[in-house]
Amino acid sequence: MAATMAEGEPPPFTHEDNRRFLQMLRDKKQMLGIGSPKVEVQFQDLTVETYVRIGRRELPTLPNCVVNAAQELASYSHMCTPRKRAVKIINAASGTIRPSRMTLLLGAPGSGKTTFLKALAGKLDLSLKRKGKLMYNGDEVNSSTPQHMHAYISQYDLHHAEMTVRETIDFASNMLGTNNEFEMIGEAARRKHDVVNEVDKNLDSFIKATTFGEGRNLTTNYIIKILGLSECTDTLVGDEMRRGISGGQKKRLTIGEMLVGLAKCFFMDDISTGLDSSTTYEIIKVIQQMAHLLDLTVVISLLQPPPETLELFDDIILLCEGQIVYQGPRENATDFFEIMGFKCPDRKNIADFLQEVTSMMDQKQYWIGEQHRYHYHSIEKFAESFRSSYLPRLVQDKLLLPNTNTIKGEVVKTGSGLSRWNVFKTCFSREVLLLKRNSPIHIFTTIQITILALVISTIFLRTNMNHKSILDANKYVGALFIAVMLVNFNGMIEIAMTIKRLPTFYKQRELLALPGWALLTPNFLLSIPISLMQTGLWTSLTYYLIGYAPSFIRFMKHFLVLFSMHQTSMGMCRLLAAVARTLVMANVLATTTLIAIFIFGGIVISKDDLKQWLQWGYWTSPFAYAQNAISLNEFLDERWATEFHYENANTIGEAILKIRGFLTESHWYWICVSVLFGFALVFNILSIFALEFLNSPHKREVHTNATDTMMECATKKNGSHDASIPQGVLPFQPLSFAFDAINYSVDMPKVCSSTQYLTK
Repeated sequence: MAATMAEGEPPPFTHEDNRRFLQMLRDKKQMLGIGSPKVEVQFQDLTVETYVRIGRRELPTLPNCVVNAAQELASYSHMCTPRKRAVKIINAASGTIRPSRMTLLLGAPGSGKTTFLKALAGKLDLSLKRKGKLMYNGDEVNSSTPQHMHAYISQYDLHHAEMTVRETIDFASNMLGTNNEFEMIGEAARRKHDVVNEVDKNLDSFIKATTFGEGRNLTTNYIIKILGLSECTDTLVGDEMRRGISGGQKKRLTIGEMLVGLAKCFFMDDISTGLDSSTTYEIIKVIQQMAHLLDLTVVISLLQPPPETLELFDDIILLCEGQIVYQGPRENATDFFEIMGFKCPDRKNIADFLQEVTSMMDQKQYWIGEQHRYHYHSIEKFAESFRSSYLPRLVQDKLLLPNTNTIKGEVVKTGSGLSRWNVFKTCFSREVLLLKRNSPIHIFTTIQITILALVISTIFLRTNMNHKSILDANKYVGALFIAVMLVNFNGMIEIAMTIKRLPTFYKQRELLALPGWALLTPNFLLSIPISLMQTGLWTSLTYYLIGYAPSFIRFMKHFLVLFSMHQTSMGMCRLLAAVARTLVMANVLATTTLIAIFIFGGIVISKDDLKQWLQWGYWTSPFAYAQNAISLNEFLDERWATEFHYENANTIGEAILKIRGFLTESHWYWICVSVLFGFALVFNILSIFALEFLNSPHKREVHTNATDTMMECATKKNGSHDASIPQGVLPFQPLSFAFDAINYSVDMPKVCSSTQYLTK
């Protein structure tokens, strides 16, 4: 067996190795006096509600969106009140989640599991309103609660496609401030060498758990090993256009991204999506060992866990339509329902039984009493019976008691908040990495601007460009206009690149506390050398070929205008992307904005031809300032000093500026350039605010029509013996679907015979 193992390949990391390592880590912390306090989560009358529109107005049609937006604006001025009603997603839930135990959250889709987990983690969306008390170790959870104390693992796998598995986990570790967790323990051991007076017998276990490849982050190495990501450590995550890891590996990466934080509370939302039952069991087993040996508080929601996975949990919370029907030890879950008259069959999966026994469609088959006495037991009845009779029995039998080892007000010191400088360094290093991985895009734009520069230079070749008349000056105005326009268009690539990164940013802003400035500031700084290169390339290829003013100073001033305009364009596109948040809306806003700044830019319509009430458009258009600055730099040169009288102008250069409605004083050049840099700064600052305060547009909305219909039917049938769904629930007539003699075939390639295969 050993001979078949590749040379240098690390030995497999088993559950026993993980248990031994975690036990060693726990003992080492106790020996060195490093505290590991427990966290008990308590919630009393926890209610989460939102407001939904009444009737057909909740449908996302275009007329409804327009009317709803108008009503929202009118409601701010107290002119009208929108027709909304409150819907409770979580309804007066109370309970205690104990540390060092695994808690399984069960519930049908739409029962409120995600909202419940987000409420416990303090990650609720701003559109949801939370009532009641939520406490960690007796202290109420608020904005001052340390972020590293709790972690929420989303059910959606959102990662940067250009980063590898190790790089993604490393970034999360650095943002959560736990990249040196194991190193700190080793350093403390060396400082207390008098305490550790013998060779550590578990040194091999430590090395086996934290050593993998060339990674220096021991925490990352450990997470990669326990989640089975060793084979794809240096593989790109990938997306629809880039080949990467599989869906199951992405799910494990999502778990590891938060598990690397070494928080004390973990709330994991449907982490089995995309995983087979064997992989789910392996991951849950690892988390169980961490919960028991590191005193973690873990709540995991699973849809249909297999029996072997279910047995890994200590407690169960059964959530139905926002109400807790059962919370307590796993072994006592079926006893409660048996008291209510429903028994789980011997060969039935307990998890499936718990979710079906509250369903109106499946409840009747588990009734153990006389059939004529059966009536539908509503969720409210189950919840009330549990609170009034069964919960006190669990407390009396000491099966559900608060943890007495936790200390009220105890602060968990698992991690520490990073300074802004460290956050900046972490994000800057990631942006440099993404810049390298996206280099084909920047290479393409560089080649594109080079080709366009050569084409424009041949159109306005200097051999055909004179400077002796107004007609000659008009040609130069056209060449300058094209230069500013193409540089402006070149910055629009920021729209697609920013939109692509927004979903991952929104997730990291919520889970890793990633601020908006940490994303935009490195992006802005790294765009400066790219902008210098591309505008410098354009200026170098076009300036002397077209035959602009033969002065190095004016060459540099020409380059400065294009550089400032390019930065303004990129900042404006970042702002449009951050505000629109979807590619379709961003393209609409960008098209409208570009048309507006071109119309008011002074070329399509001269400033002198604009109506007085439209003059504001000219002075707010970045294109106007760029066109004025680059025109002033060219036409105030000495070669345009040929005498020509037009109104107050005495030279051809001044005359063309006057005719086109441009500014004529030389000091306006520096004012226009300063305004362009000011535009770039303002656009980037507004982008930071948009990233900080605007939420993702892909939020789940609450639709209550189907739920209300089912509840009304359940109420009508509450006293009936028939628990089937009545006819007419659906808003259309049910139809039968018949099929006969359907064949499905696949053309298989010819397979060589075994003799031919062996011969080859």
